[in-house]
Amino acid sequence: MPNPFKDETQLLIGGQWQTASSGTYEIINPATEEVVALAPNADRADGMAAAAAARAAQPAWEALGYEARGALLAKAAEAIRARSKELLPLVIAETGATARVGSQMQVPVTADRFERYAKDPRAVLQTPLLPSPTAATALAPGGLIGGMVNRQPVGVAACITSYNFPLVNMAGKVAPALAAGNAVVIKPAPQDPLAVIELVRILDEVGFPPGVVNLVVGQGADAASALVDSADVDMVSFTGSTEVGTRIMEASGKTMKRLLLELGGKGAALVLEDADVKAAVGCLQSVWAFHSGQICTAPTRAVVHRSLVEQVIESLSAVAPFLKVGDPTSMETIVGPVISAAQRDRIEAHIRSAAPEGGEVVIGGTRPDFERGFYVNPTLIVGSNDLTVAREEIFGPVITLIPFDDEEEGIAIANDTEFGLYDYVFSKDGGTAFRVAKRLKAGHVGINTAQRNHDAPFGGFKMSGVGRDGGDYGLLAYSEPQSIIWST
Repeated sequence: MPNPFKDETQLLIGGQWQTASSGTYEIINPATEEVVALAPNADRADGMAAAAAARAAQPAWEALGYEARGALLAKAAEAIRARSKELLPLVIAETGATARVGSQMQVPVTADRFERYAKDPRAVLQTPLLPSPTAATALAPGGLIGGMVNRQPVGVAACITSYNFPLVNMAGKVAPALAAGNAVVIKPAPQDPLAVIELVRILDEVGFPPGVVNLVVGQGADAASALVDSADVDMVSFTGSTEVGTRIMEASGKTMKRLLLELGGKGAALVLEDADVKAAVGCLQSVWAFHSGQICTAPTRAVVHRSLVEQVIESLSAVAPFLKVGDPTSMETIVGPVISAAQRDRIEAHIRSAAPEGGEVVIGGTRPDFERGFYVNPTLIVGSNDLTVAREEIFGPVITLIPFDDEEEGIAIANDTEFGLYDYVFSKDGGTAFRVAKRLKAGHVGINTAQRNHDAPFGGFKMSGVGRDGGDYGLLAYSEPQSIIWST
């Protein structure tokens, strides 16, 4: 049977599709281990050229105005929806996302994000200040001093994303950046860039001016490091590992780049003594059922009151057999593969580390008996917060359950991590849950739910990153505040 997906060899730089300098490389389907298609392999010079093209195009894009920019973003949303039947199989093939996740969370949300930022952003980007009665000074005559905050675009934003949600994550960067008047250079993750290439092709086809949207794709770090180093790039927006994020922060200081870094997480689901166990388990099982745990917001640490430990283990043990592991193209599949053989091996090494450190694998811990594919069975490990599996971000379908005896101990365990992205609290007492939530050192806390509010500011404390995006906060992230003052 012929491969339904076409090879990609070109980058978009300054409005021209051109062959990548370092040829191509293979994209592997995590479920079948077969080649999906070839992707273009950019080098450092390609990255520098894309940054320069964005710099040249940005002033005219800013001058175009909110209405014209919004119209193009709306056209992009419409075109993405029209191409959804083409994009979905590609996303599933290159990421291993299940058909359920892909059809609900990958392609539709991408279109929604472009539509969201097509709205007139002036209420966010132009805000008045209260008049200030001021006496005369040696500096200037007195008067009623008025003012406003006018947020200017940062300039050129390099948008670099992780492999887990390639389309959605990129849309969450590119759409608000463009709406605020920035030009962008798009750099998708090397493991699964094909759908992002199609996204860029859509943006090109709907009429974004040459150089406003640029694309570099590469297997190695050369193209991305060029963007971080380039004086033509004013901001780096990165989603990925803390290890890479710290390197970006160090390198960006040389040119004083603005940063939006959404990095690792080791979320705690704090299950208090009076919690609804069914609700808590519904949240915890998302580590297994939602993209095989390859999500930074996953509640990978179940911090459970000791009186509920057995009940939580029994409930998770009852759920696990019904989470079908297998072919991600089937709507019946709940747990698909992880992204690569290297990532599967890394997850399995973490699981093996638990027993020597005093942990116990009580669910899973094995590899499914499939001939092909990078699969890991849903796994639950019981132990202390000192286990390696409780300290490091695994990015796989692995939960570590950690018992506690009182509220103070539970809060201390939840906060005892270098990460601080997304935590959860479960209690039937809303007041208690709210009080505890405010004590958790995380940028986001869910109370009795794993659901998201996409207008809430999203980002992390500590080593989970710098800055916030989402909703109006996305517009703030890609703009600089300018105070304009006058006398009346």
